[in-house]
Amino acid sequence: MKTSEKTNLLDLDRHGLEMFFAEIGEKSFRTSQILKWVYQFGVCDFDAMTNLSKALREKLKDIAEIRLPEIVSEHRSHDGTIKWVLRIDNLNCIETVFIPEAERGTLCISSQVGCALDCDFCSTAQQGFNRNLSTGEIIGQLWIANHAMGATPRDQRHISNVVLMGMGEPLLNFDNVVSAISLMLDDDAYGLSKRRVTLSTSGVVPALDRLKEICDVSLALSLHAPDDALRDILVPLNKKYPIAEVIAACKRYIDNGASRRKVTVEYVMLAGVNDSDEHAKKLARLLRSLPSKVNLIPFNPFPRTVYKSSSQERIDAFREILLKNNITAITRKTRGDDIDAACGQLAGQVMDRTKRQQRKQNQVGAI
Repeated sequence: MKTSEKTNLLDLDRHGLEMFFAEIGEKSFRTSQILKWVYQFGVCDFDAMTNLSKALREKLKDIAEIRLPEIVSEHRSHDGTIKWVLRIDNLNCIETVFIPEAERGTLCISSQVGCALDCDFCSTAQQGFNRNLSTGEIIGQLWIANHAMGATPRDQRHISNVVLMGMGEPLLNFDNVVSAISLMLDDDAYGLSKRRVTLSTSGVVPALDRLKEICDVSLALSLHAPDDALRDILVPLNKKYPIAEVIAACKRYIDNGASRRKVTVEYVMLAGVNDSDEHAKKLARLLRSLPSKVNLIPFNPFPRTVYKSSSQERIDAFREILLKNNITAITRKTRGDDIDAACGQLAGQVMDRTKRQQRKQNQVGAI
């Protein structure tokens, strides 16, 4: 891909655009004009922005651009799920998934190339990590999905909800993620409500506290274990931020006087690992003081994994224990698994800077 010194306007939220226009001697109202053209009308050609003066359009062509990720491939599942593989530079690709439902359409967005965490049951983690995505590369996924489906950004029959649950840990790319979220919420851009944008985290406590002060969108916690001993294995970040600290941070996050606000707790069901009756009872005790709902997620396999999904009977029994303990719990329906678009299956193409794959191969070879 060609590199460019021009400013990519997708990298700028409202505040960034206001600063950009001030620096080139333009009034701040230009910000709203650009936001509407790009996000509400899906226009990336400055010449087509007819309410801008010709002089400004020429100036923008010289110093700015609207540069989007490139669609490498599109895969459609039998259940209607769509996965796009998007090239973001010469070495790396990411994946973005659209999940249609009767009452809404949800887009699952990536925030990093690969993932800096090393959760053993996640395909993304096995790819290693290359870099954070820019604001433009994050919000560009929403733009591309809308465009690919022929939808206007505000068409509620298409993308009505966004979840930052794709590749990466969003809170380890804090500034760019927050900037992209602000565009999702901006009335002159996508105009989504906070309750329709969900950020999923494994529990980066300082960043979660910071997020609460800036942008309190809906929150999902990737928990996957009811105690530190097991979570240290499944989610290594737990060694730095143990469960008690993470749960306390979640409580602080939703403590805004809104009694109906809840954290979505994500729990991947791994056969013989975290799915026993005792695990369910521990989880119920852990969540007793946290307003929450639990998503039980059948494990979705990927190449060379040692894990298997819990049986439907085991998942049902686990859920029944939670319900008897007054914990709201649902079993998430697997979507897009036939195109490797289900939860935990996103892989993309990652030029791994951590050498994680190589180290694991060496460990296997040494056994």
